[in-house]
Amino acid sequence: MKNKPLEMGLLCILLLALLPLSGCTTAHGDQAAEAPPPAQVVPFADATLFTVDHPEQYPTAAAVARKATSELVVTGSVNPDIARNVPVITLASGRVVGIYARLGDTVRKGQLLLRVRSDDVSGGFDAYRKAVTDELLARKQLNRTQDLYEHGAMAQQDLEVAQDAEDDAKVTLETATEHLRLLGNDPGKVNNVVDITAPVSGVITDQEVTNAAGVQALGTNPFTISDLSYVWVVCDVYENDLATVRLGDTADIHMNAFPDLALKGAVSNIGAILDPNIRTAKVRLEVRNPGMMRVGMFATATFHGQTTEMHTIVPASAILHMHDRDFVYVPAPGNKFRRLEVVGGDVLPNDTSLQEIKSGLQPGQQVVTNSLVLDHVLAQ
Repeated sequence: MKNKPLEMGLLCILLLALLPLSGCTTAHGDQAAEAPPPAQVVPFADATLFTVDHPEQYPTAAAVARKATSELVVTGSVNPDIARNVPVITLASGRVVGIYARLGDTVRKGQLLLRVRSDDVSGGFDAYRKAVTDELLARKQLNRTQDLYEHGAMAQQDLEVAQDAEDDAKVTLETATEHLRLLGNDPGKVNNVVDITAPVSGVITDQEVTNAAGVQALGTNPFTISDLSYVWVVCDVYENDLATVRLGDTADIHMNAFPDLALKGAVSNIGAILDPNIRTAKVRLEVRNPGMMRVGMFATATFHGQTTEMHTIVPASAILHMHDRDFVYVPAPGNKFRRLEVVGGDVLPNDTSLQEIKSGLQPGQQVVTNSLVLDHVLAQ
């Protein structure tokens, strides 16, 4: 009974503490009032759409269709014709005492390339001089024996022996003489140095010798001379396109270094082994070198197929080349122009003011004829 007033007091305090909580619940119970405002969708600007004040100032033309044969464009590089590579060899071993040509030089047939001091030449001249004296002695003995035989003072057998000795001496002398000439020396001029000359005219494409180095007879070739009047353009053709390339076909070749140079090449070989990494075969084109082609240059070869395709033709000035990509401007409603990305093709050979578009534009679409002017106005 004594604790009853205390309990009543605690109950009143608890009720007073709950009154603010009930008030908060009543004040924030309206969910509609707490809902966010409706979202407003703002349309995103089209980066390819441009508005101009006077679209009539930019004339347009319709893209037209043109029939053309299918083409296969591949890349390649210039290589020397292996059959026209001539090694410079020496038959004398020794030490190099002079080099008169270097890698990349253009040389003529018979031009001095290097000199080699060789003991082989010294031995050759020794054998040659001995052969000369032996032949002279044998000839004198033959003449004396023949004179005695004619006077009956010498037997025929002795004459035959003297004749055989003379013949052997001549053979030895001829062999020694030819040996010196093969080494590159004149038997009439004693010289222990061998002059090595160019066997053909061309360009030195390989050098394996330096000054004061040693050379071995029929060993490493000091130089390799390439006749670059005809060269190879070796291209990589994917296996899916090999059916369009045949032996004997001709291809149009354009050099990256000389874009205005137009060449023709014939397919002389199609590789039988594919590259396992990129799945391409080596296709070899034989090309006559006009004198400007260098080994290692990059080239583009275009093979013409037998099937007919439809190509889109537009004025060449309508194509805008920017950042290694091609674009055209087409009219859009509301004084606007839209920029389209396309894949440009070749300029027509009979009309350089027109150019092909491989993809990105259909025949009949209108394009701005001078896209560069419009692009400058839009950039301002």
